[in-house]
Amino acid sequence: MTAQPVTNQQTARLVPAQPGGVVAAVPATVRASLSPSRAADFKTCPLLYRFRSLDRLPERPSVEQVRGTLVHAVLERLFDLPAAQRTPQAAADLVPGEWERLVTEQPELAELFTPDDPAAVTEFVGSAAGLLDGYFAVEDPTRLEPAERESLVSAVVDEELLIRGYLDRLDVAPDGALRVVDYKTGGAPREAFEARALFQLKFYALVLWRTRGVVPRVLRLLYLKDAEICDYSPDADELQRFERTVVALWRAIERATADRDFRPRPSRLCDWCNHQALCPSFGGTPPPFPELVPGDVTRDARQGAIVPGADE
Repeated sequence: MTAQPVTNQQTARLVPAQPGGVVAAVPATVRASLSPSRAADFKTCPLLYRFRSLDRLPERPSVEQVRGTLVHAVLERLFDLPAAQRTPQAAADLVPGEWERLVTEQPELAELFTPDDPAAVTEFVGSAAGLLDGYFAVEDPTRLEPAERESLVSAVVDEELLIRGYLDRLDVAPDGALRVVDYKTGGAPREAFEARALFQLKFYALVLWRTRGVVPRVLRLLYLKDAEICDYSPDADELQRFERTVVALWRAIERATADRDFRPRPSRLCDWCNHQALCPSFGGTPPPFPELVPGDVTRDARQGAIVPGADE
């Protein structure tokens, strides 16, 4: 099994610009792409994967999801400040401005709150600031200089599959050791849910290993609500096995797409699904299967996946 970084080649196809105006070049051998979020969707429930990646059904974000987006934005901005100024108060001061920016860029976010209830917005902004207290309880940002923040990383595995995702933060030690950091605004999960979070970080670790030749020393989950840290150290053998898992998962997605067979997999996570009304497990009927264009590789979004015919 081979892998290579995504680089400019004469045979490459260009995909649309990423945030910040960067245009990615994809080798001509690539015919599909997968992100950790969409891969985890398929592992959790194949029908959920179909609804999100193929049908592209709209989902109304929850207050919790938007709060997470806001906190991530603040933590990214925090490291724009000089080290000595990265204080809890400075982070709290960033929250209102980042919320205004998000609403300006995505006006639909304002619909989460009724216009006649300004107290709800105030409470929401305050709750985001409260999560930042959890961050300062486990890390001292005045002693950190992240190498990368909100960085898109990608690699080609098995010659045909582009894997990519956005790192919350990448730290590089003086000796070159890598630490991948992911912020979680929910509480520290039980073991089953922690495995899903580590799956995402192993995805990033695989990309970094294949493109930079370095196995990350630490994969770190920061649970801000509970002020807890979960550190995990992979090795090369484990990432080789994980690569085979990702490729096998992609093959399963291809078979399901060819057969138009995406079955629901009921679990406790169904309680948070936006699409129960269309799910056979809840008496619903999925929409007609979308018409796909074979071989069409298109750009993934912030948490999306590129699959044949699906443009997130």
